[in-house]
Amino acid sequence: MLLAVLLAGCAGPPGPPGASVQDPATGSAPGSDAFPVTIDNCGVEVTVTQAPTSIVTLNQGATEQALGLGLANRMAGTAYLDDEVAARFAADYARVPVLSPEYPSLEQFLAAGPDLALTSYESSFTDEVVGTREELASRGIATYVDPLDCPRTPGAAEPGFEDVWSALREIGRLTGASAAAEELVAAQEAQLGAVDVAAAPGTTVLWYDSGEDTPFVGVADSGPAIILDALGADNVFGHLDGGWADGSWETVLEADPDVIVLPDALWSTAEDKIDYLEQDPVLRELTAVREERYVVVPFSETTPGVRLVDGAVHVAEQLADLDLADVGRGVGSR
Repeated sequence: MLLAVLLAGCAGPPGPPGASVQDPATGSAPGSDAFPVTIDNCGVEVTVTQAPTSIVTLNQGATEQALGLGLANRMAGTAYLDDEVAARFAADYARVPVLSPEYPSLEQFLAAGPDLALTSYESSFTDEVVGTREELASRGIATYVDPLDCPRTPGAAEPGFEDVWSALREIGRLTGASAAAEELVAAQEAQLGAVDVAAAPGTTVLWYDSGEDTPFVGVADSGPAIILDALGADNVFGHLDGGWADGSWETVLEADPDVIVLPDALWSTAEDKIDYLEQDPVLRELTAVREERYVVVPFSETTPGVRLVDGAVHVAEQLADLDLADVGRGVGSR
């Protein structure tokens, strides 16, 4: 049985090595990892005693992390898409049951028989969704939250792609897929290293996620900040803590950003946001709106997960296409 042990506080050391585990779907070993494995995840100690065989992912970021590690044969269910699954994962995704278009109910979740649940957001593990981590542990279900959604320790370094890759390695350890994780991280390091950032340094950017009366924006601690920092761009709201937060149009107007990044999600499309900006009598006077300096990326390339590097590539490519060499730089906060 897969045992989940969750205790607040620091993680203990990994348990003693165990025998290799065979993948029930393929008959091959999931990886070279030894079990049990114990990690500290957002202040919660998580232990798995053997390679999970019934993994449930609760949103797209976690789903694509699992698919990227080659775990499709051991996935019992997925939920909550933000946009289309990446083409490279589509065939494997089609083989995994979809429990719900958004978060599953507790009944739907338990019916899948999970022994490990993965999510990008702590909000998945609440009484309103599938239950708390402690409750799930009591049912023998291990849980993992992407650490980029965990509260940042005061004084800790701002997050970067190393944190994205650390999460992949941790999921690899928990699932017996460490070799696949290392291969994926190496590929992403090379992908990021090849990004042309010549157009980005000093460019002021509004990362406009959603909202009209009050803009919901990318701030200091999650995917948007990681991308903009890697490219050397200045985030208008980079002084605010958290991953995303309510900003203000007054701050946007004062900064008059060079570029507006528009995540494209099923529930807040880039087209809808552009329409709002261009029809508002005040916001349409922003330089980026007048000159249509928009960068559009799938929402799933802006959140913690395996596609964040793709987001950096696509933002960099579109900034280069905007030919910003002669643009006067704004007064971004980062």
